Amino acid sequence: MKTKKTGQQFDTTFHKEIYEGLTAFPKYISSKWFYDKEGDHLFQQIMHLPEYYLTGCEYEILDTHTNEIASLFSGKDGFELVELGAGDGKKTKVLLNHLVAKNIPVTYKPIDISQNALDNLEQDLQISLPDLQVVTQQGTYFEVLEKLCKRSGQKKTVIMVLGSNIGNLNHEHAVSFLSDIQKCMTADDLLFMGFDRKKDPTVILNAYNDSQGVTEAFNKNVLKRINKSLDANFDCEAFKHWPTYDPETGTTKSFLVSTKAQKVNLNKLNLEINLSPWESIHTEISQKYDDHIVDWLARQSGLRVIQQFEDSKRYFTDYVFKKL
Repeated sequence: MKTKKTGQQFDTTFHKEIYEGLTAFPKYISSKWFYDKEGDHLFQQIMHLPEYYLTGCEYEILDTHTNEIASLFSGKDGFELVELGAGDGKKTKVLLNHLVAKNIPVTYKPIDISQNALDNLEQDLQISLPDLQVVTQQGTYFEVLEKLCKRSGQKKTVIMVLGSNIGNLNHEHAVSFLSDIQKCMTADDLLFMGFDRKKDPTVILNAYNDSQGVTEAFNKNVLKRINKSLDANFDCEAFKHWPTYDPETGTTKSFLVSTKAQKVNLNKLNLEINLSPWESIHTEISQKYDDHIVDWLARQSGLRVIQQFEDSKRYFTDYVFKKL
């Protein structure tokens, strides 16, 4: 894409959004840009950390309620399973294995912003589930939903968003996102979405500040990606990874805080920025929820909750939605 802003021309959305975020006050970088090849690798490590409870809790839900979830999803002529932000598909494979074993006709359409993640997932499924029909698509949620709304077939579609990815959006943007999904759904379609629940603040903070420093490396990797892709010179080791959690709003935020004054050149953007000592760059939001908030988000978006599944600790909930 070619986009102009104050005389600046951008070649890609990545260039445009990095420029906008680093020239704003306060500075920010969208968490969707974490996921290059190294970012994918680091996030795989995070999901196996003892402090990062989200993956294990949702895996338990899918493993415990596989049959019930599969029955909800199944249509008379089969169905399409569209997964937004598929990643490595670890949790989804629990369900896919069940569907294939029970000869339930399904076409799996994993979507991710990372082509590397999609390539790895497709290769793995070709080996582990060779009879499964898989159609991958690289892109942002907006691009995928735009195509989904133009579908011509009548087959039931289940849209799946695992891992509490919606938590990367504030409530206003979450309503907009859910509304966009709702507009693409028919009366028979379902939305299956994971939400991380409010809980002990210490448990939440530890999940974003693990003892091994993997989350810190994941956060800083976005600067390494910018250095490599945009010919920049961030001093990555001169930043502190700093997560916060507000139990009142349920909002977790992650920041990169510069420990010294820095003059950074992003040569491919023809941009120079200055960072003051202890100035922050906001990199991620991860919202936490309870049933009341989820019901409110659903109503605001033209959806209703028809079923929900929780892990044994009640740390995490997967909700099933239909159109109102």
